[in-house]
Amino acid sequence: MEKKYFTLEEANRLLPVLRRELAGLKRLKIQFIEHYDQIEQHKKTLLYRHKTKVDEDILFKKEARMEFMELEAQTFINNIMTLGVEIKNVDEGLIDFPAIINGKEVLLCWKDGEEEVSFYHSDLGGFNKREPIENIMKEEEKG
Repeated sequence: MEKKYFTLEEANRLLPVLRRELAGLKRLKIQFIEHYDQIEQHKKTLLYRHKTKVDEDILFKKEARMEFMELEAQTFINNIMTLGVEIKNVDEGLIDFPAIINGKEVLLCWKDGEEEVSFYHSDLGGFNKREPIENIMKEEEKG
């Protein structure tokens, strides 16, 4: 897939879709962890008693549900990746949008909970080295 470059406006227009997809992915991750914990607890109880057909059926159904949840999570991730953005951290909702500003390749950076895309960083800098977009826009005006 060819790399897509975003303008600030294009990145901001995608935020409603990204918020929805991230919310679904986060919700699914919580359910997955809860389901996994239930399976582990069930397996622990089986250490102290004889496993029955019912136990095997319960475990099979729970493990099948987890496989389905994995496929569902992959669908959320694919939906996001198809947009051309980069998922950096699902838990924090960090998303990068490749962009070219002042002839430089940068990443417009957004974190779930922020109203709009208002930061950028270099490919090497990462989230911790992000700067306000105004900084690079001022350079463009000078340039």
